Amino acid sequence: MIKEIIVVEGKDDTVAIKRAVEAETIETGGSAINADIIRRIRLAQERRGVIVFTDPDHAGERIRKIIAREVPGAKHAFLTQQAATSKGDIGVENASVTAIREALANVRTDQPAGESQISWDDLLEAGLIVHPQAAARRLAIGNRLGIGYCNGKQFYNRCRAFQITRDEFEAALQELERATDEEAQS
Repeated sequence: MIKEIIVVEGKDDTVAIKRAVEAETIETGGSAINADIIRRIRLAQERRGVIVFTDPDHAGERIRKIIAREVPGAKHAFLTQQAATSKGDIGVENASVTAIREALANVRTDQPAGESQISWDDLLEAGLIVHPQAAARRLAIGNRLGIGYCNGKQFYNRCRAFQITRDEFEAALQELERATDEEAQS
Protein backbone atom coordinates (compact mmCIF):
# COMPACT_ATOMS: atom_id res chain seq x y z
CA MET A 1 0.00 0.00 0.00
CA ILE A 2 1.20 3.49 -0.82
CA LYS A 3 1.54 5.51 2.39
CA GLU A 4 0.74 8.89 0.84
CA ILE A 5 -2.74 9.87 -0.31
CA ILE A 6 -2.89 10.40 -4.07
CA VAL A 7 -4.63 13.56 -5.27
CA VAL A 8 -6.51 13.00 -8.54
CA GLU A 9 -9.08 14.96 -10.50
CA GLY A 10 -12.08 12.61 -10.47
CA LYS A 11 -13.72 9.26 -9.83
CA ASP A 12 -12.43 7.63 -13.03
CA ASP A 13 -8.88 8.53 -11.99
CA THR A 14 -9.46 6.91 -8.59
CA VAL A 15 -10.65 3.73 -10.32
CA ALA A 16 -7.52 3.70 -12.52
CA ILE A 17 -5.21 4.25 -9.52
CA LYS A 18 -6.88 1.45 -7.53
CA ARG A 19 -6.51 -0.90 -10.53
CA ALA A 20 -2.76 -0.28 -10.44
CA VAL A 21 -1.88 0.07 -6.74
CA GLU A 22 -3.37 -0.10 -3.30
CA ALA A 23 -3.84 3.52 -2.28
CA GLU A 24 -6.30 6.10 -1.03
CA THR A 25 -7.21 9.15 -3.08
CA ILE A 26 -8.60 12.63 -2.73
CA GLU A 27 -10.59 13.81 -5.74
CA THR A 28 -10.45 17.50 -6.60
CA GLY A 29 -13.66 17.34 -8.63
CA GLY A 30 -11.89 18.60 -11.73
CA SER A 31 -10.34 22.01 -12.19
CA ALA A 32 -12.82 23.71 -9.84
CA ILE A 33 -10.62 22.99 -6.82
CA ASN A 34 -12.06 24.75 -3.77
CA ALA A 35 -10.97 25.71 -0.25
CA ASP A 36 -12.47 22.56 1.34
CA ILE A 37 -10.44 20.33 -0.97
CA ILE A 38 -7.28 22.33 -0.25
CA ARG A 39 -7.92 21.90 3.51
CA ARG A 40 -8.30 18.12 3.04
CA ILE A 41 -5.09 17.97 1.00
CA ARG A 42 -3.20 20.01 3.65
CA LEU A 43 -4.41 17.67 6.39
CA ALA A 44 -3.43 14.63 4.32
CA GLN A 45 0.01 16.19 3.74
CA GLU A 46 0.48 16.76 7.46
CA ARG A 47 -0.64 13.25 8.45
CA ARG A 48 0.55 10.97 5.61
CA GLY A 49 1.91 13.04 2.75
CA VAL A 50 0.31 13.51 -0.66
CA ILE A 51 1.19 12.70 -4.25
CA VAL A 52 -0.36 15.00 -6.84
CA PHE A 53 -1.27 12.90 -9.90
CA THR A 54 -3.27 15.05 -12.30
CA ASP A 55 -3.93 14.75 -16.02
CA PRO A 56 -1.12 15.91 -18.35
CA ASP A 57 -3.24 18.72 -19.82
CA HIS A 58 -3.91 22.40 -19.13
CA ALA A 59 -6.52 21.76 -16.43
CA GLY A 60 -4.32 19.20 -14.69
CA GLU A 61 -1.37 21.58 -14.70
CA ARG A 62 -3.58 24.34 -13.25
CA ILE A 63 -4.62 22.06 -10.39
CA ARG A 64 -1.01 20.96 -9.84
CA LYS A 65 0.15 24.61 -9.59
CA ILE A 66 -2.58 25.47 -7.09
CA ILE A 67 -1.73 22.51 -4.88
CA ALA A 68 2.03 23.15 -5.12
CA ARG A 69 1.44 26.76 -4.02
CA GLU A 70 -1.01 25.90 -1.22
CA VAL A 71 0.53 22.63 0.05
CA PRO A 72 4.32 22.94 0.27
CA GLY A 73 6.30 19.71 0.11
CA ALA A 74 3.72 17.77 -1.90
CA LYS A 75 5.10 15.02 -4.10
CA HIS A 76 4.27 14.86 -7.80
CA ALA A 77 3.76 11.97 -10.22
CA PHE A 78 3.67 12.65 -13.95
CA LEU A 79 2.29 10.76 -16.94
CA THR A 80 3.27 11.58 -20.49
CA GLN A 81 0.44 12.75 -22.75
CA GLN A 82 1.01 9.65 -24.86
CA ALA A 83 0.63 7.30 -21.88
CA ALA A 84 -2.55 9.09 -20.77
CA THR A 85 -4.32 9.34 -24.14
CA SER A 86 -7.00 7.03 -25.49
CA LYS A 87 -9.23 7.87 -28.45
CA GLY A 88 -8.26 11.54 -28.26
CA ASP A 89 -9.07 11.82 -24.54
CA ILE A 90 -6.22 12.75 -22.17
CA GLY A 91 -6.42 11.65 -18.55
CA VAL A 92 -5.01 9.48 -15.78
CA GLU A 93 -8.05 7.22 -16.27
CA ASN A 94 -6.72 6.25 -19.73
CA ALA A 95 -3.26 5.17 -18.55
CA SER A 96 -2.26 1.54 -18.32
CA VAL A 97 -1.55 -0.13 -14.99
CA THR A 98 2.14 -0.22 -15.96
CA ALA A 99 2.24 3.51 -16.80
CA ILE A 100 0.57 4.41 -13.50
CA ARG A 101 2.97 2.22 -11.52
CA GLU A 102 5.98 3.73 -13.34
CA ALA A 103 4.77 7.27 -12.68
CA LEU A 104 4.31 6.49 -8.98
CA ALA A 105 7.73 4.83 -8.83
CA ASN A 106 9.30 8.04 -10.19
CA VAL A 107 7.63 10.53 -7.87
CA ARG A 108 9.34 13.89 -7.51
CA THR A 109 9.25 16.01 -4.36
CA ASP A 110 8.57 19.71 -4.70
CA GLN A 111 11.29 21.44 -2.73
CA PRO A 112 11.66 25.12 -1.94
CA ALA A 113 13.34 26.49 -5.04
CA GLY A 114 16.99 26.74 -4.21
CA GLU A 115 20.07 27.18 -6.29
CA SER A 116 19.59 25.23 -9.49
CA GLN A 117 22.23 23.28 -11.30
CA ILE A 118 20.37 24.15 -14.52
CA SER A 119 20.55 27.73 -15.75
CA TRP A 120 18.40 29.70 -18.17
CA ASP A 121 21.41 29.63 -20.54
CA ASP A 122 21.41 25.81 -20.36
CA LEU A 123 17.79 25.83 -21.55
CA LEU A 124 18.69 28.21 -24.37
CA GLU A 125 21.68 26.13 -25.49
CA ALA A 126 19.59 22.93 -25.36
CA GLY A 127 16.95 24.46 -27.64
CA LEU A 128 14.29 24.33 -24.92
CA ILE A 129 13.50 28.04 -25.25
CA VAL A 130 13.69 30.49 -28.19
CA HIS A 131 13.96 27.65 -30.71
CA PRO A 132 11.56 26.62 -33.48
CA GLN A 133 11.15 23.18 -31.87
CA ALA A 134 11.37 24.36 -28.23
CA ALA A 135 7.91 23.11 -27.21
CA ALA A 136 8.48 19.65 -28.69
CA ARG A 137 11.95 19.46 -27.15
CA ARG A 138 10.62 20.49 -23.70
CA LEU A 139 7.92 17.84 -24.00
CA ALA A 140 10.51 15.15 -24.78
CA ILE A 141 12.97 16.25 -22.09
CA GLY A 142 10.20 16.77 -19.52
CA ASN A 143 8.97 13.23 -20.17
CA ARG A 144 12.48 11.83 -19.83
CA LEU A 145 13.06 13.73 -16.56
CA GLY A 146 9.64 12.79 -15.20
CA ILE A 147 8.54 16.40 -14.70
CA GLY A 148 5.95 16.62 -17.47
CA TYR A 149 5.37 19.25 -20.14
CA CYS A 150 5.28 22.98 -19.44
CA ASN A 151 6.31 26.30 -20.93
CA GLY A 152 9.92 27.50 -20.72
CA LYS A 153 9.61 29.46 -17.48
CA GLN A 154 7.73 26.62 -15.75
CA PHE A 155 10.30 24.11 -17.06
CA TYR A 156 13.08 26.16 -15.49
CA ASN A 157 11.10 26.41 -12.23
CA ARG A 158 10.44 22.67 -12.19
CA CYS A 159 14.13 21.93 -12.71
CA ARG A 160 14.76 24.03 -9.61
CA ALA A 161 11.82 22.76 -7.54
CA PHE A 162 12.50 19.10 -8.32
CA GLN A 163 16.26 19.61 -8.00
CA ILE A 164 17.12 18.19 -11.39
CA THR A 165 20.86 17.61 -11.46
CA ARG A 166 23.15 18.57 -14.31
CA ASP A 167 23.82 14.84 -14.91
CA GLU A 168 20.09 14.08 -15.19
CA PHE A 169 19.58 17.02 -17.52
CA GLU A 170 22.52 16.16 -19.76
CA ALA A 171 21.55 12.47 -19.94
CA ALA A 172 18.01 13.39 -20.98
CA LEU A 173 19.35 15.84 -23.55
CA GLN A 174 21.72 13.22 -25.00
CA GLU A 175 18.86 10.73 -25.20
CA LEU A 176 16.77 13.31 -27.08
CA GLU A 177 19.63 14.08 -29.49
CA ARG A 178 20.14 10.33 -30.18
CA ALA A 179 16.44 9.87 -30.86
CA THR A 180 16.40 12.95 -33.11
CA ASP A 181 19.47 11.67 -35.05
CA GLU A 182 17.91 8.20 -35.47
CA GLU A 183 14.66 9.74 -36.68
CA ALA A 184 16.52 11.89 -39.21
CA GLN A 185 18.43 8.86 -40.54
CA SER A 186 15.33 6.74 -41.10
